[in-house]
Parts: sequence; C-alpha cells; structure tokens
Amino acid sequence: MAEEQRVSDDGHVVEACRRGRSLLATADPGDRKVIVSGGGGRAMRGERSTRLRDAALSIAASGWPVFPLWARTKRPVITDWEHGATSDPARIARWWRDAPYNIGIACAGAGLVVVDLDQGRGEPPPEDFPGAAGGVDVLEALAVRAGQPAPWRTYTVSTPSGGLHLYFAAPEGQPLRNTAGTAGAGLGWKIDTRAHGGYVVAAGSVGPAGMYRVVNNEPVAALPQWLADALAKPLPSPAAPSAFTAGVERSDRRASAYVRAIVEDEAQAVRTAAVGTRNHTLNRAAWTLGRLVGGGELTEEDARVALEQGAAGHVGTTGFTAEEAHRTINSGLDAGRREPRRIGRNSI
Repeated sequence: MAEEQRVSDDGHVVEACRRGRSLLATADPGDRKVIVSGGGGRAMRGERSTRLRDAALSIAASGWPVFPLWARTKRPVITDWEHGATSDPARIARWWRDAPYNIGIACAGAGLVVVDLDQGRGEPPPEDFPGAAGGVDVLEALAVRAGQPAPWRTYTVSTPSGGLHLYFAAPEGQPLRNTAGTAGAGLGWKIDTRAHGGYVVAAGSVGPAGMYRVVNNEPVAALPQWLADALAKPLPSPAAPSAFTAGVERSDRRASAYVRAIVEDEAQAVRTAAVGTRNHTLNRAAWTLGRLVGGGELTEEDARVALEQGAAGHVGTTGFTAEEAHRTINSGLDAGRREPRRIGRNSI
C-alpha cells in the first residue's frame, strides 16, 4: 500500500528541514506527485525497479524529461543526459526494466529552476547571516532583505540529508544557470541552484541515507522576480579582478600582483577543466591556494571564493555535485596549509 500525507502548511515543510526530518507524501501522476511505497522490510530488486519506473513515468507524464541515475547515487547512467532525457514512456520503461535506477530530471528541458537548501550541520554561518543554521534560514533572510515573502508555496522535495529542493518555473527570456553557495551569481551560504545545464534527483529516488520525498504537493510556482534578478546578476569577466582581490593586500605591490596572478590562474584552470579532470584540477588548485593561506599570503575566505567561482559552472553537469566540490576544496586547502608558501618581497 502507498501511504499519503499532504503538507500544505509552509511552516511544516520548513520545520521538517530544520529538524533534518523527511515527511512522506504521495500523489497521482496528474498532480506532479510520486507514488512511494510505504511498507517496511527489504524490497526485491524487481519491485524496486517497478516502483522507480512508475515514479519516472509519473514525472514524465507531467512534462518533465527524465533519465536514469545509478542506483542509490546522483551519477547519470547516460553520458549526454541533457539531450538524452525524455518523456517517452517506451524508452523510460526500457531504462527501468531491469535495474532500480534513481531518477534525474533535466532542468532545462523541464523549464525548471530548483533551489537546493542544505543544512549547516554545525558549520558556523558567515558573518552576513548570523545565527543561520542552514539554507532555509539564509533564504528567509534574503526574502526579508528583498522585502518579499519567503517562497515556500511551491512543489518541494526533501532530501535524505534533511535539505529541501524548491521547484520553480524558469522565467521566460531570462536564461539562468547553476550556482553553488556564494560563488558567482550564487544566492548565499548553503543554497545551490539547478537550472540550464543542471539536473535534480527526483522524488522517489533513494540515497544511502534515505529517500527523496515530496513534502509539498502544491503546483510549481513561478520563480519570484527578486530571486530571478539575484541569479541573473552579471559575473565578473575572467580578465577583471575577482571578488578575492580586495582581500589580497600587501605592502609590496609586485608581490600582491604575483599572488593575485596565481589565484586567477588556478581559478581559470578549474573553470576550464575537462570532464574527467575536474576533481583533480580543483583539488590541485585548492592545494596551491592552501599553501598561500598557510603562508599568510592569502585569506582562506578569498581562496574559497576564487575556487567556488571556478567550480560553479561545473556543478550539476555530468555528475559533478556541489557536495563533491565543497569536499574537494576543503581537502585541498587543508593539505596545502600544511605546506605553507611565503612569497618573498623580491621573489617575483
């Protein structure tokens, strides 16, 4: 039997995220809801495939093109997922016939912008969001600053890690791409977005920590204009000083320019890294900048901004996730700090 629970109160959805608790919801295919089995015990592989196939067909029937992700992961099974995503029932049935694949939704084809709100998990918030526990609090703070209501009244999916995916209809004539945290046109701490060039793991999919579940079955709302404007803000050109340059200040201007050139070169290397080399390139760049952080030549905040800006364009494409980028940046910076590098005043 399928269990159904509708969550229409905004506060219930937000509180579920804050407590890291997933609420179960189901729906019929016409209301963008996903049937999720509610029984306990271990399901047979074939039963899982059938459930996920039915969920994929339900999503596709609403007009959102889908494609398979490897079971219990976010990684695409097909290479060209953006063009391979489909609403064709026959192809979907073939994909999910033999394997319990998770479900990916191609945001561009679906006309979606998905706002991903992560939990802070005890990480201290940045100074501009004091007291924030994660993306939910940051989005509420951004809404207050914009003089607008927080955009909770839309179709929403909870993630196994306790986050929320808020689905919005993409604005016409205003193409938006993926963002990660504060990098580039990002909205803020613990907020990522998926749009053109990105995909989202659909409700009904299963990760190591649990299931992606619908927690608000309301129709998909239009992306609020204040959010669209924030996401469309222009990025600095590669040749222009990046956000980190204001923090790179030394009495010796030549040494400062040398440090700035290193950071810009590493950020550009990450930005242009090819598929299959992105994680290695990001790790190497983080290690290089971590050495400068350890040597007092660069602040960690400035290093992170540069690295996140470089990685932002890769997030959500061909299986590269914001979580992977964050982990790699943290690991590389930590390793680099242990081998500090100091730039001599005359060593340019």
